[in-house]
Amino acid sequence: MAKKLTIKPLGTNKSTEKTIPKSSERKIQSDATLPVESATGKNQKENKVVKKKTTPKESKSAKKTTDTTKKETASVKKKATTTKKVMTADSVKPTSITTFTIAFYLKFSTHFGQNLFITGNHPKLGNQNIEQAVPLQYFNANYWKVTIPFEGNEIPKEGFTYHYILKNEDGTIGYDWGNDKKIVPAFLKKTNLIIEDAWNFAGYYENAFYTEPFQQILLPKNEVVNNATKLNATTTHFIRVKAPLLQADEVICLCGESALLNHWSTEKPLLLKREKEDAVYSVQLKMPANQTALPYKFGVYNTKLKQFIRFENGNNRILKPLDTTANALTIINAGFAVLPNNNWRGTGVAIPVFSLRSEQSFGVGEFTDLKLLVNWAKRTGLKLVQILPVNDTTATHTWTDSYPYAAISAFALHPLYLNLKNATLTENVHLLDNIEAQRLQLNALETVDYETVMQLKQSYLQQLYPLQQATLFQSAEFQSFFQNNQHWLIPYAVFCYLRDVYETANFSEWAENSIYKEATIIAMASPDAPQYHAIAYHYFVQFYLHLQLQEATVYAHQNGIILKGDIAIGVYRNGADAWQAPHLFHLNMQAGAPPDDFAIKGQNWGFPTYNWQQMMQDGFAWWKMRFEQMRYYFDAFRIDHILGFFRIWSIPLDAVEGIMGRFVPALPVHINELYSRNIWFDYHRFTKPYINDDVLNEIFGNDADFVRNTFLQYNGFGTYTLKEECNTQHKVDQYLAHWNNDVFTQKMKQGLFDLISNVIFFEEDGSHAQQFHFRFAMEKTISFRHLDAHTQQQLRELYVDYYFRRQDDFWMKEALQKLPALKRVTNMLICGEDLGLVPACVPEVMRQLGLLSLEIQRMPKNLQQTFFHPNDAPYLSVVTPSTHDMSTIRGWWEEDKQKTQQFYNNELGQWGTAPFYCEAWINKAIVVQHLYSPAMWSIFQLQDLLGMDENIRRNNPNDERINIPSNPKHYWRYRMHLSLEQLLEANTFNEAIQQMVQESGR
Repeated sequence: MAKKLTIKPLGTNKSTEKTIPKSSERKIQSDATLPVESATGKNQKENKVVKKKTTPKESKSAKKTTDTTKKETASVKKKATTTKKVMTADSVKPTSITTFTIAFYLKFSTHFGQNLFITGNHPKLGNQNIEQAVPLQYFNANYWKVTIPFEGNEIPKEGFTYHYILKNEDGTIGYDWGNDKKIVPAFLKKTNLIIEDAWNFAGYYENAFYTEPFQQILLPKNEVVNNATKLNATTTHFIRVKAPLLQADEVICLCGESALLNHWSTEKPLLLKREKEDAVYSVQLKMPANQTALPYKFGVYNTKLKQFIRFENGNNRILKPLDTTANALTIINAGFAVLPNNNWRGTGVAIPVFSLRSEQSFGVGEFTDLKLLVNWAKRTGLKLVQILPVNDTTATHTWTDSYPYAAISAFALHPLYLNLKNATLTENVHLLDNIEAQRLQLNALETVDYETVMQLKQSYLQQLYPLQQATLFQSAEFQSFFQNNQHWLIPYAVFCYLRDVYETANFSEWAENSIYKEATIIAMASPDAPQYHAIAYHYFVQFYLHLQLQEATVYAHQNGIILKGDIAIGVYRNGADAWQAPHLFHLNMQAGAPPDDFAIKGQNWGFPTYNWQQMMQDGFAWWKMRFEQMRYYFDAFRIDHILGFFRIWSIPLDAVEGIMGRFVPALPVHINELYSRNIWFDYHRFTKPYINDDVLNEIFGNDADFVRNTFLQYNGFGTYTLKEECNTQHKVDQYLAHWNNDVFTQKMKQGLFDLISNVIFFEEDGSHAQQFHFRFAMEKTISFRHLDAHTQQQLRELYVDYYFRRQDDFWMKEALQKLPALKRVTNMLICGEDLGLVPACVPEVMRQLGLLSLEIQRMPKNLQQTFFHPNDAPYLSVVTPSTHDMSTIRGWWEEDKQKTQQFYNNELGQWGTAPFYCEAWINKAIVVQHLYSPAMWSIFQLQDLLGMDENIRRNNPNDERINIPSNPKHYWRYRMHLSLEQLLEANTFNEAIQQMVQESGR
């Protein structure tokens, strides 16, 4: 039952009535997938067809919203719809044939315990429901088969798609990748249809080139032919094949034995055809009835030069009948032509939007500034622009909201990035005069003044709202935007209203509405409610943000550039998502990362961890909606901390430091394992803070007595426990909050934190002292050092097993319950940020799913190496010398002279002593290494590119850093030191980059 909500212009009693479906009605098809590579050869590779998304027309200005964005909104609505269509009896159209059979043959070599099924968006194939999928039967060593009868009126006019499912003996599921296997009425020329299919392994390189950015922006447009699938009545075989990396004038051709295939003639090969919007090349054959086997191969032919270019690699293919049924048409889905598939390489630039500087911006980068960055990328030969998350993080209205990964909504955009001028109608432009002096002042600052910028922008937009709301809200464009996004927009807007009313985003402290109730929220957002305009103001701002980011994306596409976004692993615990759907989160836990060289106490991000079991119940609908929302604006995206889909570092809410966490889920250590190793297990000694006089003297020195008297109680036998008021890190933090913020207080705080974390094990909740998890970096604790040598050695061995052996298969299955289902919902290019303590199973899962990994020179994944060389990167990867979470090339060069020297001699191949500072030629040499990497993408922070030119780069490299992960209160405020306009005029620098990119083959 749809709810009705009216959108009322300000200052009028008239309402425009719209029917708004409930959020729960906006579902996305669930596919829990586990792609597994078949035992068949590469000749049997296959992948999915990409439906080209309509590129909306560019919106020239906010004034022209009503006139110019109709087509854009329509195309976006179409683009954002990723739900698979399910056939019903009412949706089919009759065909000329009344009854026929389809025999599906899948080439796949299985082992004992595996079974294959077929499903699709048709009732006879289970309507994409795994439980209703049709089982295949073993046919021979190479094929599985199923025959299904159809009536002519059961095939819809648009046809239907299908794919295969592999069920393994352990219950895991693998998916045949893609959606390009289809049955259309044009195939029904005969009463029997025989389909020969190849399994499409998601990890095949070619699949990446059928994602939206490649199909629509990056790859050349090949020749297309109308009615390529219109079959002749005499056709016996219809062969379909894909080849994504052909040049503009190239097509696939076919050569083979017999007169039918021109006796292997390369001067007169059979040219395959491709229809517009179709990724598949096809050819029709009339095979003689007495022909039993026909060797053939695919090749490449240049239609402009009328010249045969080459044959595909590998052995000959053999065309031979699998089925001798009379009056049959055989369709062969041959997968990919075996051609070079790793010779496309591109490069890009990475920078947060807030860091952009232009002459027209407002002291911070804005979505409109992306156009200038696109101009520069095009000028220098780059193909990609990567940005950090751009979701709204407004929780406190202070500079702490500058953290871009703490979104109060996974869907709303941040008002920080709105260009005020482009949101202002002509008749209201004079209002900008009142803030022009402040804009110039803010724009002249070296860094972002977050609070001042936000205050001025919000004040101006609140002034603008009553002047433009009536016209805007009545426009078809806004109505369409509202309808498509109301599932998150209404809760977000009400959340923002309540946040400001109660002056806190912590909804647990709200006097009313602390618990989200949909009916109540809909009533609050009613146009007749007194607070309506305070709520609708947020619709107003979000619509203009949507237009401006989308316009920047369209502009990038027009210039051959793709935009790569960033999906944060977490959301703010006091945000709209946690308020609206608390059951999806563990609000009593905090996500973070274990200790490493960059943060020796670990990282505590403060986000609630995900309740994955609950998310699985609705097929990860919330995640799928996030991916769907990304498609509005981005062609590719980076999954922040993809390791969190395997296991997440989970920290209790009463802890402050990341070191107090553990991986969840994880297989615990049972108490019997300790006994079996002859470890004398004392529950309190191993699981509670170990505190005695030696420990106190080591940590606090001369202040040990003060600590004993103030914070501890004596237990006897030389040990102490912390008093109740300070026995957790959170309590210590609160206890000392009123002390002077001086060196002594900081010493006390860190020392008490260290006492609390001085444990060997954390107990598994509910295990009744039977199961435990190791505290990370156990050997560095004083508690461990005070154990006897035998216990130490046994714990070391068990620790290695716990972290590096026993979890791998378990974590792999965890990831494969989530990632395949999420990948199937989008056709964007996906890169996983797989940094940190990487489980051994991660590379294999990334390979299976065809996800791009992230490779960083100074963070090798092989712990036996000091540095990773870009030449060793896998093809499906992104190489980069630095990220926003670390120092730039120049900053790193000055951090550790011993490592710098080693890098200078071994990685750069230079003799002698390394220069103290990173001279421009060194910076350039490192960039060049990455440009020549075999990785699909090399992406550079803008600062690292500027570092190649001493005339352009900053004087102090420490001013180039964006984030310091070890500091949870870091102020994200880095800005370019020169404007984008100045960068565009730096001809010598730009020409040098363009030449480097071109010479590297990117």
